Amino acid sequence: MADLAFTDNDGFYTVVDVKTHREDTKFNMPNLTSVERLARFYESDSNIFCLILIRYVVKGTKVTATEVTFTPIEFLSWECLTVGALGWGQIQISNSNNIKIIDGYSRKKWMLDLCDTLLEFYPKEIQKIQERIGRFEDVKAYWTTRDDVWK
Repeated sequence: MADLAFTDNDGFYTVVDVKTHREDTKFNMPNLTSVERLARFYESDSNIFCLILIRYVVKGTKVTATEVTFTPIEFLSWECLTVGALGWGQIQISNSNNIKIIDGYSRKKWMLDLCDTLLEFYPKEIQKIQERIGRFEDVKAYWTTRDDVWK
């Protein structure tokens, strides 16, 4: 879930995931964390999941950081996030070239937005699974009638 973690003097436990983005690439869609893991982690108000987002350019053999952002995940707008179909779902940045941060955004509101996003996402996944089941029912029917090539 994180590249480093610490407990501060006020007792907040912060895990930090570092994400880098090379500016001259057209498209990056990094995974941030599992929706289920984050939901469990945020059951405690003293837990904070933060990101260090590093934008950089490469010229020859020189790498230059052009922007560094340190932010809790809940300050990332859902306009720049999506959910990918891995396990329970993975929160992803839709495109690292377009990140929108809302400083001081409500964790409660962000988590409710996450739930709304998942309640739209999961039915679409069910439909995809039903299509895949149908496909492999057809594949099985095809192979059931075939002779084995190794006989």
